[in-house]
Amino acid sequence: MDMTHETIFGGSFLLTPIGSQPQFTPEELSEDARAVGQAAREFVDGEIMPKDAEIDKLDLDLTKELLRKAGQLGLLGLEIPEAYDGMDLDKLSGLLVLEELGRQASFSVTYGAHTGIGTLPIVYFGNEQQKAKYLPKLGSGEWGAAYALTEPGAGSDAMNSKTVATLEGETWVLNGSKMWITNAGFAEVFVVFAKVDGRKFTAFIVEKDDPGFSTATEEHKLGIKGSSTRALSFDNCRIPKDRLLGEIGRGHRIAFGILAIGRFKLGAGCNGIAKEVLKYTLKYTGERTQFGKTINNFGLIRKYLADMATRIFVAESMNFRTIGYLNEGMRAATWDQPDAAKQKMDIMDEFQMEASIMKVWDSEALGFIADDSVQCFGGYGFSAEYPPEKIYRDNRINRLFEGTNEINRLIIAGQVFKKFSNHTLPLRKDTAELPKLGTGPLARAEQAVELAKRQAQYATAACLEIAGQKLIENQEAAARVADMVTEIYTMESAVVRAAKMSAAGHRWAELARDCAEIHVNEGCGKVQNLARLLLAEVLEAGALDQAMADLRAFDLYVPVAGAKLRDRVAAQLIEKGAYPIEHY
Repeated sequence: MDMTHETIFGGSFLLTPIGSQPQFTPEELSEDARAVGQAAREFVDGEIMPKDAEIDKLDLDLTKELLRKAGQLGLLGLEIPEAYDGMDLDKLSGLLVLEELGRQASFSVTYGAHTGIGTLPIVYFGNEQQKAKYLPKLGSGEWGAAYALTEPGAGSDAMNSKTVATLEGETWVLNGSKMWITNAGFAEVFVVFAKVDGRKFTAFIVEKDDPGFSTATEEHKLGIKGSSTRALSFDNCRIPKDRLLGEIGRGHRIAFGILAIGRFKLGAGCNGIAKEVLKYTLKYTGERTQFGKTINNFGLIRKYLADMATRIFVAESMNFRTIGYLNEGMRAATWDQPDAAKQKMDIMDEFQMEASIMKVWDSEALGFIADDSVQCFGGYGFSAEYPPEKIYRDNRINRLFEGTNEINRLIIAGQVFKKFSNHTLPLRKDTAELPKLGTGPLARAEQAVELAKRQAQYATAACLEIAGQKLIENQEAAARVADMVTEIYTMESAVVRAAKMSAAGHRWAELARDCAEIHVNEGCGKVQNLARLLLAEVLEAGALDQAMADLRAFDLYVPVAGAKLRDRVAAQLIEKGAYPIEHY
């Protein structure tokens, strides 16, 4: 993949023909990356899954022990520079690890908070002394890390923080509180955000033994019961002057840049859990008998199974595509360069639209998968004695973590509106040169994606011409734009990957084609409806009538028989007993 290609930037997929941009797929993983993923799988199989019930009883000593074991394998230092005893591996290796660890939801949250939002602020924004002090111990698991941004009155509105920091001589004094802080019960290191003199949003490093700092009791949560979640209090908490992280007044750069990285990580973890859910659902539906045969023979159960696999395939395709973009961009900035951190964060900024898409789609896909699993288990799915009940509860947090899905939809739409305004995303508002039906096994799906792009461009451009960037103030309209963009990105990712697998004669190429077509068969209709509803939010009378007539020009996609596709997918799943496309 060549990231120097001038057409590759955040949101550029909306403008370019399907397949014209490089797209990394799991089938192209290096042997080194596969080895890391295999090591993570063995760790999860050997150390995590056998202790599933113990972990969910919130045994903090066990949590610390498991983190240390992960550190001994190098799994905590994947993104820490080698100069601080880390491995400095690429983002693709990290994606594989997150997928494997995602199979146990509570520990996945613990791991993600420690290695991601807890450690990366120091990696990217710490000075040499801070990196040397904290990173080796965080990478080994000797110390645990946490990230403290949310407050009782400042959740999504993070900049409305009430926690304040005042410099008194050589000491910072912090006053305020934080809530919903993951890993708070055992962490030694906290990245905390406060306003200097009540105005300048700034990041600090707080240690658990600092005077005036305390944690409350554990929260009783709906799910992820094996992860530590507590409130923090700062009562004239005094920390050394050198614990300032980054620059005064630049805390937003740390907070939101690191959260964007967290969104990629959360998406990967969701897909790891999804594969586990599919596996035990396949097992149960192959054993449960009704009306004289196992329930995996019934059409609507087979639909659930096929939809689970389709969502996993789509998420996997999108995840590897997105991480591939990040990987290529960040690899060019080595840590021996003085501005390496800035270069890497600039890449994150460029693809924050894709980061939010990945977070929203993966978390909601897992929600559907968890719900479908409960339905397949019937009444047993509602019982705590069977696995669907637990994941049904555990998965719900993912739509709140790392910025709610509502906030992330506004980020996606906001990026589109901003880039349209500054002419980096010139959306077409015309019906000329309509995409033609090509040749090949995925020709119909490819045309559908092209038509969806043009529909989304038309509707969005028509509304922006009238409302401008103030369109973001109509949050329902903005969410429709975000959902169109998301559907297009996921459809294209799945179709391009399936086409590459077909061209390579991959063993599971037929399954991949079927999954891609199932997703497009549903997705293109969603884009069409979203475009109509978006136009109705802004246009009126004759202008709306004309726009609706124009939109019909793009209605060229002929649906396929989804039941046949799903039946083929289900048959292969049942034969394999798990999601069949394995990487190692």
